[in-house]
Amino acid sequence: MPGLLLETLKGNRGSRSPIWLMRQAGRYLPEYRALRAEKGGFLELVHDSEAAAEVTLQPIRRFGFDGAILFSDILVIPHALGQDLAFLEGEGPHLSPPLTDTTLNALQRAPERLEPIYRTVRLVRQQLGNETTLLGFAGSPWTVATYMIAGQGSRDHRAARLLAYSDPAALQAILDAIVTASVDYLSGQIEAGAEAVQLFDSWAGSLAPAEFERWVIAPNAAIVSALKARHPNTPVIGFPKGSGEKLPAYARETGVDAVGIDETIDPRWAARELPAGMPVQGNLDPLLLLAGGDQLEAAARRILDAFAERPHVFNLGHGIDKTTPIAHVERLLEVVRG
Repeated sequence: MPGLLLETLKGNRGSRSPIWLMRQAGRYLPEYRALRAEKGGFLELVHDSEAAAEVTLQPIRRFGFDGAILFSDILVIPHALGQDLAFLEGEGPHLSPPLTDTTLNALQRAPERLEPIYRTVRLVRQQLGNETTLLGFAGSPWTVATYMIAGQGSRDHRAARLLAYSDPAALQAILDAIVTASVDYLSGQIEAGAEAVQLFDSWAGSLAPAEFERWVIAPNAAIVSALKARHPNTPVIGFPKGSGEKLPAYARETGVDAVGIDETIDPRWAARELPAGMPVQGNLDPLLLLAGGDQLEAAARRILDAFAERPHVFNLGHGIDKTTPIAHVERLLEVVRG
């Protein structure tokens, strides 16, 4: 019997909204911090399949979320495409050489770097009950490209945006490589046991409408089309953070089965403007979960009320803050589950 989350992502509204939280497996959990201290660096943890499976399962054991999301990172794709990847304390991820200094063709592809992640999925699936949906994920091409080009995160994604204007063919080649790798990667996750997958486009909001159409909608549509050819029954969630009024076009044109919305979107507007019957995921502000109290409960209820007439997955507008109290998550679950 499929779990409530999987049924909802397939367009069937159940007795309540299922819930999972982006970054639910992470630093706000004491059991995660203990394991991370034992295992060392973040990338080492991702590549330790037994440990990564344990991290994936920790929030399920504690909270009983309706979905378990694979513990990994969006930058494993550039790593598989041949860039070196390191997570530096206090600085975040670094990819080398950045594509401002070299060409894509100069990189030595290393798809074997993804094998531990497929093993993580298999291990989680073996331990997860049927009532809990296992979610895989990948970064969307534009967001991944911003890191590959600059070699690190940036506030305005200047290097990638400049390349889009000065040499669109070069950017297209980078995105095409990410699309191809991501299709194989997500397909590998599905074959290993993932029941649905999410495309994270964390930096979609940095693009103007015409650029959004070319660099966000088109490559995501290519991924979804290829995935549907291989796995027609596996739902795909698209999460174009910061897309604002461009969200309905994304929902219509990419072919995703469900769309995630960030905390800046009015849920009533989303319920009105998105395609009828399309499952929507979101969109509590992570800082409201951090703050807790009456405002948290009121906001959660407003979201539930806004999506009362369509399939809805309760989630945050982005990842859970690492200092969020456990008690606030427990209270949110009480509100969502009535």
